[in-house]
Amino acid sequence: MKNIYLDNAATTPILPEVIDTVSTSMVNFYGNPSSTHQIGRKAKSLVETARKKIAKQFNAASNEIVFTAGGSEADNLILRNAVTNLGVTTIISSKIEHHAVLHTIEQLEKEFKIIVYWVNIDENGSVDINHLEELLQKNDAKKLVSLMYVNNEIGNLLDLRCVSDLCIEYNALFHSDTVQGIGHFEIDIKKTPIDFFAASAHKFHGPKGVGFAYIKRGFGVQPILLGGEQERGARAGTENIHSILGMEKALDIACSNMEEETAYIQNIKSYFIKELKNNFKNVEFNGNSESESKSSYIILNVRFAKEYSMLLFNLDLKGIAVSGGSACQSGSNKGSHVLNSILSEQEAIKTSVRFSFSKFNTIEEIDYVIEELKKILIT
Repeated sequence: MKNIYLDNAATTPILPEVIDTVSTSMVNFYGNPSSTHQIGRKAKSLVETARKKIAKQFNAASNEIVFTAGGSEADNLILRNAVTNLGVTTIISSKIEHHAVLHTIEQLEKEFKIIVYWVNIDENGSVDINHLEELLQKNDAKKLVSLMYVNNEIGNLLDLRCVSDLCIEYNALFHSDTVQGIGHFEIDIKKTPIDFFAASAHKFHGPKGVGFAYIKRGFGVQPILLGGEQERGARAGTENIHSILGMEKALDIACSNMEEETAYIQNIKSYFIKELKNNFKNVEFNGNSESESKSSYIILNVRFAKEYSMLLFNLDLKGIAVSGGSACQSGSNKGSHVLNSILSEQEAIKTSVRFSFSKFNTIEEIDYVIEELKKILIT
C-alpha cells in the first residue's frame, strides 16, 4: 500500500540532516548546560550558538529568543506575560485563532477580568482591518493585539506589516502565532516590528516538543514554569539541547532553500486545485486557501459537495494521510471552530478536508489521491 502524507500542517517529517544532528549531539553533548564543568559549559555554548543562529534568521538579538517546548507554550508564555507583567488590560484577537491562543485568552479573562474584543472576520476568514482599527481606538487602555500569521486550517495570510503599523500608531503591543509561517515565509522584525511571536520546530521538519518565543528586547519575561533560572530566568527546566540543535538545523535548511521550495510546493498545490476542479462537481475551497497570494502555499482546505462521513477513514485505508479541520483537536467531535465561524450551517455540514503539502510530495502522489477520491466519491 502507498504511503502518501498530506498532513504537513499538523506536523512534518524530520529531515535526515536533522536526525543526524540530534543523534550526534545525544552521543557527544550530554552535559547539563547549567553545570560549571567543561562538559556542561560545552553544552551551554552549543545552546547559545543555536540561539544566536536562530535569532539571526529574523534579524533579532539572541536574548530575544526563549526556548520552549513548542508553539503552544510560547503563546502561553507571551500572553500571560502581557497581562501579568506588562500591564495589558485589553486583548484584541479573533475567533479563528489556534486554541493555544483562544483558550489562553479565555483563561486570562477569567483570572484577571481583562477586556477582550473579537475583531470581525469576513466570509473568507480574513481580518477586517477597519474593525481592528476601531477596536484600537476604543479607549486608552493598554492593549495587545493577538492575530495569527497563517491560519492553521484554511491557510489565510495576515498582513503582518499592516497590523504592525496599526499597533504602533495606537501604541498597542502585537503578538502573532507564527507557528505555520516560520520556516516557510520570511520574517524580519526590523522591517515588520512584531513585539512577540511563537514557533514550533516540527512544523518545518524539525523535532517535536521544542520551539521558541520571540520577545522583543526590553519587555522582560516572568516564567510560567518555576523551579530554576534557565533561559535567563524566563523558563525553568534543563534545556532540551538535542532538540534545540535539531531545530536550529531544520530552520537553517528551511530558510536557505525557501524560495526554491516555495515554488516547488506551490506548483504541487496549484496542480491539485486544477485536478480537483476538473474531476469533481461543485468542489469549493474554504477561506482563501485557493488563492496563491492570500494563502499559505502549504495548505488547501477543500469542501466537497455533500457530507461524506467516512471520507478520511477511506483515504487512510488507501494510505493517504489528511485532516478534517485541525489535527491539534484530535478526538474532538465539535467540528472545526474556524469553519463554523465562516461557513453557513448548510455549508459547514458538508465534508471539508485539509490537505497540506511539503517538499517531499510529488505530482504522481497527487494523481494517486485524485484517482482514489474518484473511486470513493463518484463510483
